[in-house]
Amino acid sequence: METLYNSIMNRFLLYIILIAMFVVTGCGGTAPKEASSASPPAPAKPAKSLPKIVAFGDSLTAGFGLPQSASYPSQLQKKLDADGFAYEVVNAGVSGDTTAGGVRRIDWALDGDVKIVILELGANDILRGQPVDEMKKNLAAIIERAKARGAIVLLAGMEAPTNSGIEYRQGVHEAFLSLSKQYSVPLIPFLLDGVAAIDSLNQNDGMHPNEEGTKIVTETVYRSLRALLEKQGL
Repeated sequence: METLYNSIMNRFLLYIILIAMFVVTGCGGTAPKEASSASPPAPAKPAKSLPKIVAFGDSLTAGFGLPQSASYPSQLQKKLDADGFAYEVVNAGVSGDTTAGGVRRIDWALDGDVKIVILELGANDILRGQPVDEMKKNLAAIIERAKARGAIVLLAGMEAPTNSGIEYRQGVHEAFLSLSKQYSVPLIPFLLDGVAAIDSLNQNDGMHPNEEGTKIVTETVYRSLRALLEKQGL
């Protein structure tokens, strides 16, 4: 009886072991191919950085008194995008800045792949009655540094107000023309053309364009900028 009992128990244990092995194999086996056929998603590629157009200037560039989206550099970005030009417009305008201040900060504004610098400075020098020769000297230094870094300069001209005297006004006008010729840089004759002294296109201070005036300024800049981009094949 004891032998029969041991035989039955041995078979029962073998049966239990076989069942356990089947369960383990079934749970730990390779998953069906259908469940593992999908490949893991490829890592997203970082967006390629765009070459830069730096709008370098004072409050007229910064967009004083306007929402940032209404500043002329922001509006310029929209026009470039719409026309298929792949550039990032950087607003490097500082309200109240003079040409001397521009000389001090131009180097950091040129960091990165800067292709074009739209140089708009001089209005505050003129309003303060600074010597034209000093303004011209500072603008020349900015142009030289930008060109040394391989950037093309688009110079935005300014005009002195009528109450500054004929000689001073003439000196300012000729300074921008002279710089354009000396350094072979394209010139926007007058940034505020069609806007200056028109109440409906300026803010209450009479000096800074409102949103409607800024649209005109943007068109003025874009005409020269687009011609430059097309000429240079950029």
